[in-house]
Amino acid sequence: MSTPVHDDPLARERAHLAASRAALRAMREDVESLDITDVTANWVNAAALEHQIELRIKALADLSDTPLFFGRLDHLHAPGAERAEGADGERPHPEAAYQSLHIGRRHVHDTDGDPMVIDWRAPVAQPFYRASKKDPMDIALRRRFGYTGGDLTAYEDEHLTDPAEAATTSKLLQQEIERPRVGPMRDIVATIQPEQDEIVRAGLAGSVCVQGGPGTGKTAVGLHRVAYLLYAHRERLARTGTLVIGPNRSFLHYIEQVLPALGELTVHQSTVDDLVAHVEVRGADDAAAATVKGDARMAEVLRRALYSHVAMPTEGIVVVRGSRRRRVAAYELEEIVRELLARDIRYGAAREALPQRIAHAVLVQMERAGEAPDDRVQNAVARNAAVKAAVKAIWPQVDPAKLVLRLLSDAAFLAEHAEGVLTEDEQKAVLWVRPARSVRSARWSSADAVLIDEATDLIERTHSLGHVVLDEAQDLSPMQYRAVGRRCTTGSATVLGDLAQGTTPWATRSWEEALEHLGKGEAVIEELTAGFRVPTDVIAYASRLLPHIAPGLTPVASIRENPGFFEIRTADAGTDDVVAACRELLEREGSVGLIAADARVPELTEALGAAGIGFIGPGEETTLATRLTLVPASLAKGLEYDYVVLDEPQAVVDGEPDERTGLRRLYVCLTRAVSGLIVTHGTDLPPQLA
Repeated sequence: MSTPVHDDPLARERAHLAASRAALRAMREDVESLDITDVTANWVNAAALEHQIELRIKALADLSDTPLFFGRLDHLHAPGAERAEGADGERPHPEAAYQSLHIGRRHVHDTDGDPMVIDWRAPVAQPFYRASKKDPMDIALRRRFGYTGGDLTAYEDEHLTDPAEAATTSKLLQQEIERPRVGPMRDIVATIQPEQDEIVRAGLAGSVCVQGGPGTGKTAVGLHRVAYLLYAHRERLARTGTLVIGPNRSFLHYIEQVLPALGELTVHQSTVDDLVAHVEVRGADDAAAATVKGDARMAEVLRRALYSHVAMPTEGIVVVRGSRRRRVAAYELEEIVRELLARDIRYGAAREALPQRIAHAVLVQMERAGEAPDDRVQNAVARNAAVKAAVKAIWPQVDPAKLVLRLLSDAAFLAEHAEGVLTEDEQKAVLWVRPARSVRSARWSSADAVLIDEATDLIERTHSLGHVVLDEAQDLSPMQYRAVGRRCTTGSATVLGDLAQGTTPWATRSWEEALEHLGKGEAVIEELTAGFRVPTDVIAYASRLLPHIAPGLTPVASIRENPGFFEIRTADAGTDDVVAACRELLEREGSVGLIAADARVPELTEALGAAGIGFIGPGEETTLATRLTLVPASLAKGLEYDYVVLDEPQAVVDGEPDERTGLRRLYVCLTRAVSGLIVTHGTDLPPQLA
């Protein structure tokens, strides 16, 4: 005899899930049926409104394999109205009157407007992440749900106010963390931990820097913070914009589905190279040149070079107005120029102000002569040919790319403006051996593009956004930090990274220094040390490198109950053992990454092809049919796979310009596995792993 639905908690929850999906579908249909014919004044307004409606329809999509809700809270008392108020104090939440709340990825209400699922970002949902036995936050019961695909198959209760029930680790939480992954990065909204939640819900006004070792969830925390800020400050961020910056296109492709899964579709993604793409990058610097070009001192060199174009006037100008001639003496012009220089405004803004200042001096003479000129007269004087000629001679226009071109091509020009800033050896390091003839023919490097961006900002202010998330920040140069900082001068930033994973010669030495370059010296620095992704045995092995690459950092402590699968295998010469390890791991469920030194990738590509094993490159999406990704060590950062085969660790170290950078690259590669790692080596392992 079957159990009645009202006596079966799982059946009741399944029924609530079905009803919630139906309610979400009705919400979507309501938006789809909107008729805006009579509410728009013109085609521009109509197009804008149609775009907003399209975004709303996409945000209300019901993803069949994504749980609509993942938890439930039963309150001891009905939540107070103050808890249900929005983070900006803008909007009350109708769920304030409800004692039992289902927590999910987005808000869902029924036809009467009553909530069926509460958005995880709502203040009343916060106890789901923060409540504990010590501080139940008025929660009697916290229920977690387990899903297979999109089907609700299990639940787990935690009675926070029952003294007879001991605190235990949630098995469903562990299963969700360890669940095999195929495809792009997924959200962690169901598994956010209290220390992560504090960072996610930090206010918009302040900037936050998150130092987190492998598997601590710093990237996911940053993305969920964007989603939270858009929920709590939507109107403000709709005006000012948000941006996520990643290290490369492969990484951005990997994370791009997280925010849409949370219903957020308006966040832009970019790399630093994309931000500063004023010229086509076709060249590359050696480590010495790139390090000097990325040094913050280059900003002063550029500033000096730019303002060297300003010339003090040596003679006055005569402005003819009808039958009258007005003369502005050279000393008056010099006073105007010096006053503009003293104001320290942008070069371009000062150049635009100069003709108006000269015109004002003429108007003063006209007023002394008894005339009554107005603004139209001043504008006409500012456009006078003599004034234009004077401005062109005193404060000429400067093209930022041409300025950088001259600095890197002309040894005398560089020496003049780098004196006391760069040493002679540093100047030689950045000078081009073969000077380019023009901006278009120059083989610009990524570091050159950043210099051009700096020069561009000296001339004209860069547009600032409301919030910027900067991931894998430890690899940025000081000049790159400045480029990012220009994009959030009037907004805030979330900086994510791990000092131990810095794999550039100019890698960040301390977050305090990096934040100063970013212009966010007041940012709060948080450290995540609890590992959720990397298995215990794997992170313990990788942490042997920490004393050699980042001695001041706290090793990550894995909270995984499952120690994971970990083996070190001596391989024969060639690639047979590596291919065999890949074939072995492909028999397990989940994704597999084969990580190798960049120089070894062509040989492994050939070996996998000969063995008939299909694979993809980083940035391409894994499928059930093709679950193996061949990853050059230089692109492994930020990616994760259920199982990893790491080929020849010493070759990874040797592929970098110095041992410390090589060991950091190896640390990155060792920590990409979620469930298991096989290390294969035919040569000796690096002694630091002994």
